[in-house]
Amino acid sequence: MSITETPVRLPIPPLPRGFRVAGAHAGLKRNPTREDISLVLSDHPATAAGVYTTNLVFAAPVAYDRARTPGTGFRAIAVNSGNANACTGTRGLEDAAAMAAAAAAALEIPSESVLVLSTGIIGEFLPLEKIEAGIAMVASQLASDADAVVASARGMMTTDTRPKLAGSSFQAGGRSHSLFGMAKGAAMVGPRMATMLGVILTDAALGVADAQRLLAEATEATFNCVSVDGHTSTNDTVLLLANGAAGGAPLAGRDLDAFGRALADACEALAREIADDGEGATHVLRVEVRGCRTRDEARQIARTVADSPLVKTAIHGADPNWGRIVSAAGYSGVPFDPDGLVLRLNGTLLFENGQPVSFDADLVSASIKAARETLIELEVHAGPAAIRFYSSDLTAEYVHLNADYHT
Repeated sequence: MSITETPVRLPIPPLPRGFRVAGAHAGLKRNPTREDISLVLSDHPATAAGVYTTNLVFAAPVAYDRARTPGTGFRAIAVNSGNANACTGTRGLEDAAAMAAAAAAALEIPSESVLVLSTGIIGEFLPLEKIEAGIAMVASQLASDADAVVASARGMMTTDTRPKLAGSSFQAGGRSHSLFGMAKGAAMVGPRMATMLGVILTDAALGVADAQRLLAEATEATFNCVSVDGHTSTNDTVLLLANGAAGGAPLAGRDLDAFGRALADACEALAREIADDGEGATHVLRVEVRGCRTRDEARQIARTVADSPLVKTAIHGADPNWGRIVSAAGYSGVPFDPDGLVLRLNGTLLFENGQPVSFDADLVSASIKAARETLIELEVHAGPAAIRFYSSDLTAEYVHLNADYHT
């Protein structure tokens, strides 16, 4: 399987204070130019929170991290790509613990302070000798510069064509704080976390309960609102480390709200990047659903539209086929009055009052061809809830990549 890489999006966001990262090739992937081991190190003990896949078949690293988070005293995250360590039974759990122990030994920190992430092929045991050697190598390369950031993000990638990075600064408690995020995901992406990995780092001080609550809220509104193919991975994980290196007491009140907004913005930026880098994608689909009774119902309609192969292929072909979109909303399982449904595509009204309206199909088609992002807006007039959902089109390249993924 050949993957054509694209340049990383600039600028590279800086790491928050007190964090160092690195990534390198350790032989898990066949391509020697693609990193497959990454480390994240906090110079200070950090509060950790985690949100994980709801797939009943979940990977050993998910079990390992879920049993430890949320909590305090965490120092590092060890990541491998090329092997998911999923469906590997008791040995998989032992290997996840061994991976954490290898990172702890290389970094000279307690093994209980290390979390682990894995992504790649399901059903194969971790090559521990390669991982242990790779971790030792990467531990000697830890840094906080842009090259280290890109290398660490690349170490998480599987079929991604580029790293996904986000960052921002915010004021809280009279101090300047920063937040950094990196993620991977290009297919097997249909997170329902109440394969996609995310790591969020901040130099703010956070209480354990606040960290877990805000990460869950941000994930629900962002990563759980992106789907490339609707396939909920065995390994979906988002981890947050907050090391307090900016100083001050744990954030509260308006200061905590400021962090929550920065976290949500970073997660949305990463979620959109995942959709934009969907395997073989030529278009991002932004599905806006409004007027639902609840946010969950809005998400259900949006996900059904976004996951429809017929909608995806229509957008790929720049075909303003309103029937596919309307019918997908109709079989979503959410009750609504079809006569109240309104559909716009890239701002052009296509359907209302239970019937199509006159529109210039060539003009709408040209608008799809001219832009990377296609906007689908649905209004159901049933209530106050709304949602934004990201996806990508479906192309022959997606089929090719996934047909050849293992072989």
